[in-house]
Amino acid sequence: MQWVIGGLTLASVAVFLHRILYMGDREKAQAGGLGFLRGELQAIYQPLEQEIEAHSAIVGIILNDAFGEREAARDEMAWHLVQLAVGEWERLTELVVGLQSLLAKFLPGTCGILPVRPLATNHFKSGPVIDNVRLYEFLDQVLFNSKRRFALRLRVLSRSSATLSKEFKHACREGALALDCSAELWTHLDYCFHDLDLIAKETLLAFRTLLLCQSPQAVQELALDLRMLLERGTRVSVSPSHQ
Repeated sequence: MQWVIGGLTLASVAVFLHRILYMGDREKAQAGGLGFLRGELQAIYQPLEQEIEAHSAIVGIILNDAFGEREAARDEMAWHLVQLAVGEWERLTELVVGLQSLLAKFLPGTCGILPVRPLATNHFKSGPVIDNVRLYEFLDQVLFNSKRRFALRLRVLSRSSATLSKEFKHACREGALALDCSAELWTHLDYCFHDLDLIAKETLLAFRTLLLCQSPQAVQELALDLRMLLERGTRVSVSPSHQ
């Protein structure tokens, strides 16, 4: 009798686990998961991804050159390069913040369940951003609705973007006036760029997730808004998909 009861218990557990796993697969299918984008969606996503990555790479290259000039004790040239980086920083921030605003605009009409990967404080380096993400980690634990969690993620990314821009510009302005080449200040510049680059990547990941969960009509509208964002002095443009 005991082995019969044990067998029934195992069978019940197996059925229960199967239902849970099947439910997870169904939810991923509804949300689109994080799989490959189909052709028309990739045509919308890729130009913006390329533009953001290009500006981020340019900022990184200029700052690396500035660090090299600083190490060579050419302080004036080092800060001249940092000032060049500020212009690219502003364009990168414009794209990232603009994309965050568009995601917030289209979030209410999203279909299905949005998979949300949590942010972690140990991925960031600058103090103000770490404080923002630490608060996010706490609030994220008490939210169960996927749209609300996604909205919270967008808010912390947007707030962190604004904080980093303020910190970076202030450091550049004050440092250039004094030709400050202290390790503390330049480490701060390095941390600001590291975190902005990470936020840009997280924003693109959020864009990819949201794009998979839009209706065909919303996709067309989103593509038009992205075209306007990209046409402000960019090298590439986005066209609405033809379905």
